[in-house]
Amino acid sequence: MSKKMHLATVLFSSGHHGAAWRRPNSTITQVGDYQYWQHLGQLAEKGRFDAIFFADGQSIMGGYYGGVSYYLEPITCMTAIATATEHVGLVPTISSTLYDPYNAARLISSLNHISHGRAGVNIVTSMFDEEAQNHGFDKLPNHADRYRRADEFIQTLNELWASFPESAIINDAEHDRWLDTSQIRSINHHGEFYNVRGPLNIPTSATNKPVIFQAGQSDQGKELGAKYAEAIYSVAWDQAESQVYYDDVKQRAKRYGRAGDVPVILPGLVPYVGKTYEEAAAKQKALDDQLPIADSVAQLSDFLNLPVADWPLDDPVPPLPEIADFPGPKGRFEVIKRIVETEQPTVRQLLQRLACAGGHATIVGSAEEVADMMQDWFENGVADGFNLMFPTYPESMAGFVELVVPILQERGLLRTDYEQSSLRGNLNS
Repeated sequence: MSKKMHLATVLFSSGHHGAAWRRPNSTITQVGDYQYWQHLGQLAEKGRFDAIFFADGQSIMGGYYGGVSYYLEPITCMTAIATATEHVGLVPTISSTLYDPYNAARLISSLNHISHGRAGVNIVTSMFDEEAQNHGFDKLPNHADRYRRADEFIQTLNELWASFPESAIINDAEHDRWLDTSQIRSINHHGEFYNVRGPLNIPTSATNKPVIFQAGQSDQGKELGAKYAEAIYSVAWDQAESQVYYDDVKQRAKRYGRAGDVPVILPGLVPYVGKTYEEAAAKQKALDDQLPIADSVAQLSDFLNLPVADWPLDDPVPPLPEIADFPGPKGRFEVIKRIVETEQPTVRQLLQRLACAGGHATIVGSAEEVADMMQDWFENGVADGFNLMFPTYPESMAGFVELVVPILQERGLLRTDYEQSSLRGNLNS
């Protein structure tokens, strides 16, 4: 069987574009309705996607784009989606900076049981001090400390998931033994950041524990993903950037002795799809024309930690600091810096480029053109698949499933049905 492309999608609000909530017939009023998210999960399953992601943050984030940064808690929402789907993987986001590993391990393991092996978890380190201030801290720890904590967090998750194997449930009523307690052990983890006795109080199958996902562009982020992740959600503005990232992480993974193609690398991709290029371009323009500039400026100010509001919109973007001197999230900053240096946009043009993609690759075209681009990256060893970021929900996602997915399937690039029952099984198939 030839290698197949892996597809995932990040579910967010009424769409990833900054003006998605402002469009006619927007779904912004539905983001608190679990049935809305169930419908999107079913659409992803119809397209034979490996997984759906649910982004998360621990603060309102300044109320960008209509005040909807995040809404339903992701593990709860993914549990609701699990009851309306059968195959697609379910990957909520958890912050290793703001969660403790025992609760995280228990929550994700519960989702894994409820979904019959379809749970993953996207480990992030959080981005903004406003999040930390909702958890009793004045600000987030520095970048290096957050990633050292994340390493120990994932290590502790894995120890907890191994502490109560499913095989320990023997259900031997004759001898009054429901559990074989000899298989259950305390982990007695004593590290730099965590002290966890264990064991976890929910069993885990050794072959079907939750799948670790990760997203990180910095050197520490790539090292963490190479060490632990089974799939990585990456940021690349163009093919050349994706190639460098792909080769780097795969080599790092080999140094950890990881076999095969692990981790699967999925660059973010924003598709504007139409029956023709002109139709797709019109969809993009209609959204860009409604972009709330003040909100976009505020968001870019947070991304860059710079006074973007003072920059004239139609002047070139001023030179950005060196990456080593930047105190905030380095991965996104590095991508934005690359766009500025290679394209030399005005401030307004940069806001439009980031309106939906946030630094991720964007493709505008007919279904065939979109499929061609995806095939080119996939077959040339630039990506193992894509993490799709649809400009609007459900229209953009439905259009992709209806128009692009059949082309990928006809070309033998995408599964026509699910081969395995678990998320890990589908990622490895």
